[in-house]
Amino acid sequence: LAGGIILGVALWLRHDSQTTNILYLQLGDKQAPNTFYVGIYILIAVGAVMMFVGFLGCYGAIQESQCLLGTFFTCLVILFACEVAAGIWGFVNKDQIAKDVKQFYDQAFQQALMAESETNNGKAVVKTFHETLDCCGPDNAIGAVTPLWREDLCPNKGSILKNVMESSSCHKKIDELFSGKLYLIGIAAIVVAVIMIFEMILSMVLCCGIRNSSVY
Repeated sequence: LAGGIILGVALWLRHDSQTTNILYLQLGDKQAPNTFYVGIYILIAVGAVMMFVGFLGCYGAIQESQCLLGTFFTCLVILFACEVAAGIWGFVNKDQIAKDVKQFYDQAFQQALMAESETNNGKAVVKTFHETLDCCGPDNAIGAVTPLWREDLCPNKGSILKNVMESSSCHKKIDELFSGKLYLIGIAAIVVAVIMIFEMILSMVLCCGIRNSSVY
């Protein structure tokens, strides 16, 4: 059940409309940074393997098989080690993920403001960011007051000044999007880790109980 829940959460994060709209973008020959998906794929793998390993442990307990319970324990130790490694990786890269996406947005934004922007897809990339995150422009003063602003780059209708004043900066929205998603991943990882610890303890207790049973 825990494996199924983790798998469900991971698939929801993987197919969330906001992240997929942004991370599938392509600026010329450059693909949007999708490092975020590495953590999601790890969660999907852990959830799927947990479902299989859970069945293995349940069957081993019913059959009172020391071999199956020992295999169950070994698989849990390996999964736990992978999850700890993934957690460390996520903690180290949590700020870098949002930073890479913001740099990608800034590059698209600069291309969208250039005179020759009609020859590339910078304008389309920027509009996707603005519409998906309901934001308008970077969070620097140059981006906000530049005379090269185009009204059709922002989702709000009306004057350029109104767009700038009423819309949040895209840098802030990008930080909120990925920090929220990574927060969910962190909670899921902690829950799985706690469950695994209890599973390892109980499987060894059961295995030792079977070994010491008078039946054997």
